[in-house]
Amino acid sequence: MKLRSTETFWPLKSAMKYSYPSIDQDLNTEILIIGGGITGALIAYKLINEGKKVVLVDRRDICNGSTAASTALLQYEIDVPLHELIKLRGEECAVESYKNGKQAIFDLRTIVETIKSDCQFEFKKSIYYCSYKKDIPYLKHEFKTRKQYGFNVSWLEKSDLKKMGLNAMAAIESQTAAVMDPYRLANDLLHYCQQKGMLIFDRTNITSIQNQTKKLIAHTENRHLISANHIIHCSGYESTETLAEKVVDLKSTYVIASEALPEVPNSFKNAIFWDTSEPYFYFRITADNRIIMGGGDEEFKDPVRRDKLLPKKEQFLLKQFQKKFPDINFKIDYSWAGTFGETQDGLPYFGKPNPDKNEHYVLGFGGNGITFSVLGMNSILDSLNNKKNKDLEYYRFGR
Repeated sequence: MKLRSTETFWPLKSAMKYSYPSIDQDLNTEILIIGGGITGALIAYKLINEGKKVVLVDRRDICNGSTAASTALLQYEIDVPLHELIKLRGEECAVESYKNGKQAIFDLRTIVETIKSDCQFEFKKSIYYCSYKKDIPYLKHEFKTRKQYGFNVSWLEKSDLKKMGLNAMAAIESQTAAVMDPYRLANDLLHYCQQKGMLIFDRTNITSIQNQTKKLIAHTENRHLISANHIIHCSGYESTETLAEKVVDLKSTYVIASEALPEVPNSFKNAIFWDTSEPYFYFRITADNRIIMGGGDEEFKDPVRRDKLLPKKEQFLLKQFQKKFPDINFKIDYSWAGTFGETQDGLPYFGKPNPDKNEHYVLGFGGNGITFSVLGMNSILDSLNNKKNKDLEYYRFGR
């Protein structure tokens, strides 16, 4: 599955701080992780620090699937608003999912500091706004629900947003959000794990998995075997190739990045932005003063159709940006498209689809993929040891 466009060798090579070989022998390990993006890196970090023997493989270059295309807005706010999630999954699951997402941002900062990653992690406020008067009651309902459950949020009127340079009707301001470079953090995590003894192989495609007594045998495309007690799939949207259950609807999404601005506009100094529209638009600043905007999702995943639309989507997104931030001169410098997916309830999937097989999944779908992966990191040991865990129950397969 081609998870993103555009890709050329030199820009990628210059960003490759570390490189890894493809597999050239049969191996035996305690745990095999399939997927070398941010999710696989976080799971590996947890397991290596627990003293586990781990091998990690990826079918392409490390961190060059969805992680390389991620815009990395770190929020506790889930794609499904809290008041709707309560209806879908009940009060306990919904409220804890939001609270756990908030804690995941702080957990991520601790990891960044521990491994001394230069991933430009920075706390921000989150501005969740609506553009039309008719959507204010909906947003107000969400605001009151979050207030009811103790979230630190403020209500912003049109005049407040105008002072920020945002042309919108109203917004919820949340105090906890962050941004970072996910590609750099994932690479730094994997290098840390390698230094601790983990074996990493890229360009190593697993074609099939054979379930034997007390062992799983993974077959690679170049006919090597990896024997493992447990296999953990951290393959994101490509998990649709190995799962029998349909858990996610795949679609295409688009992103533009501006030229580096001489200075950060006031509106972006302390905040990220996203809106109530479906599909929603979102905006952030980078460490080198570029504005990234995403959205314009399409209800298909075909990479050829997706990439053909990119020139039109560039202009569409630029027009939407100019409507929202009319005082900022946005000149497109980069653009890309990627595969994106949402679950019915906006929540991830963790654990074993088949209780009788030691194949585990950590799938952080939707706009909260990175924070969901942190939650998965915190529950993976219980999954391996067949222990009960609230998150494994909330985010189980077959729910």
